[in-house]
Amino acid sequence: MGQPTETPGAPATAGTTTALPGLIPDLVSRIHWPRWALVVLALAAGALVLSCIVCAVCCCRRRQRRRKKPGDKEAVGLGSARSTTTTHPVQPEVDDLESGLQPWGRLQLSLEYDPAAQELKVGLRQAAALKAAGTVDCYARASVSTQPGHRHETRVHHDTPCPVFDETCCFHVPRAELPRASVRVQLFNFRRFSEHEPLGELLLPLGSEDLQHVLERWHQLGPPGSAEPEQVGELCCSLRYVPGSGQLTVVVLEARGLSPALAESFVKVQLVLNRRKWKRRKTSARSGTAAPYFNEAFSFPVPLSQIQSVDLVLAVWARGPQARMEPVGKVLLSARASGQPLQHWADMLAHARRPVAQWHRLQPAREVDRALGLQPRLRLPVPHF
Repeated sequence: MGQPTETPGAPATAGTTTALPGLIPDLVSRIHWPRWALVVLALAAGALVLSCIVCAVCCCRRRQRRRKKPGDKEAVGLGSARSTTTTHPVQPEVDDLESGLQPWGRLQLSLEYDPAAQELKVGLRQAAALKAAGTVDCYARASVSTQPGHRHETRVHHDTPCPVFDETCCFHVPRAELPRASVRVQLFNFRRFSEHEPLGELLLPLGSEDLQHVLERWHQLGPPGSAEPEQVGELCCSLRYVPGSGQLTVVVLEARGLSPALAESFVKVQLVLNRRKWKRRKTSARSGTAAPYFNEAFSFPVPLSQIQSVDLVLAVWARGPQARMEPVGKVLLSARASGQPLQHWADMLAHARRPVAQWHRLQPAREVDRALGLQPRLRLPVPHF
């Protein structure tokens, strides 16, 4: 009697142990949110805490890496170094030496001389380890010092630092001039609308070679030459062929690198069919400039059956100091051409109805005429009265 009785539903006193277990349920009961919202909130809070822990761990690792010096990981004590070193010299690999001293690549070349015909056959086989800024679209140009105006260009090999040319060119070299003659091979990276990038050069004196047998071996390429004395200028033109209508459109755009001493210059556009002159046009003359700009178009009707038999000749004519017009150089574009002109002609046929523009180096007029093998025109006899 006299002891207080607990009424049901009354709150527990501070001294009882039932207060802590009922704290969280009481807080949950006071929040008037649905149960699924509380579960989502709890998961979001857990994900936030977990992401903070991961970020803290990553920051600690980064700070530890920054504090470490690059040489700490590979630091070696002097005692261990003395026990492992030897006094024998180490010979580096030959390929490592060549790659360090000759970064221009290699070229496989073959030489064969025919004493009866006094003809030198230069075989451009393949190249390897060429280096350029970007893609490598390589072609080779071969010439002999005794014939500065005669040179051979291979076709362009796209997207490869190891092109396989497999082309042979012939040069007339008399036996008396053979000891002081030299073969020059230049490799270029083809650029359609800019100057071609030189990749390397090989200058091989023939006086030190035994040409009694066929020679074929690899040569290291050296740095490219700074200038080409045989260059006479360049010409930019655009070709477009429509097979349906049989229309060949030639646009003479501009020239550059001509001699500043020329008074005026123009371009002759000539079509040759079956080794006979067929049609001819010419641009207007430009005066007082070494880089004349023409931008003149000419259309020729050429059926599809004759497109492979047609030769297109672009000749730059200029008036020199002697006040007479002379050909500065020519470009031959056809299926019988070689090098870049052949590639331009093939691109025109492959991309029908689309104009294809490209720069070309001017060749000596005699060399182009010899390659064409033009037959002389029939001349009627002059009647005598």
